[in-house]
Amino acid sequence: MAHPAMSGTGSTAGDDPLGTAVWRLRSRACWADAAELLRPATAPAALQRAALLVERCLYTEQGWAEAEDALRTAEALADSDDERGAAACERGQLAYAATLHGVRDRADEARAALGRAAALIAPGAPGRALLDFRRGLLAENLTGSPQAARAAYRRAHAGATAHADPLLLSCTWRHLAGLALRDGELAEARHGFAESLRIREELGYLVGTAPALVSLAETEPEPEASRLREEARRLFRLLGGVPTWLARHLTPPAPGAATA
Repeated sequence: MAHPAMSGTGSTAGDDPLGTAVWRLRSRACWADAAELLRPATAPAALQRAALLVERCLYTEQGWAEAEDALRTAEALADSDDERGAAACERGQLAYAATLHGVRDRADEARAALGRAAALIAPGAPGRALLDFRRGLLAENLTGSPQAARAAYRRAHAGATAHADPLLLSCTWRHLAGLALRDGELAEARHGFAESLRIREELGYLVGTAPALVSLAETEPEPEASRLREEARRLFRLLGGVPTWLARHLTPPAPGAATA
């Protein structure tokens, strides 16, 4: 299952108090509260607000109408190629999330929006790494093309490194590790999952820590695997059952149930 990322964490010393407050709420699954702090009077604020509400959809499977409204506002205010590209990138992510969660098949819309973003966001621009990551998600989870996904994730990984975007870097580590695990590269997968978890713990990104723990558990022997899953369950309960899709990965097998 895919996870979103937005550039900037609000967790560095140079961030303003508003950015820090938004980050703290976002990292604790309080996207609506974070969005309330942002007045969508300018394109950057409207884009950030839309991105928060799109992210909420992916993690909670709720709030679709609010995200659409916020996105339309951001699209209306965008007046540069970078801003229009960022809005298209969020449009693609929202359509991807709706398709992934079975709300409605919007795969064609997702592809078109991300293609539009690629035409607007210059190679090497800060927003390009996030776009590459999301194109990887589309290739992996909707198109079923792991090779294309790996290439996109690697571009995103390089961009996140170049632009010092640690949250996005945690996402690229995790998804590259997932592809490695699918290919049977256990050591590579364990390393990637461990790096992703380390970054998220350092950032205090609680809502993304439980999925990272579950992923790492897939590569660890017992009893470490069970310890990691129990820690993930604790965080999952703490955050009120978010991300929603993680529940099926945390349900203990029934006594006597066969396992493959």
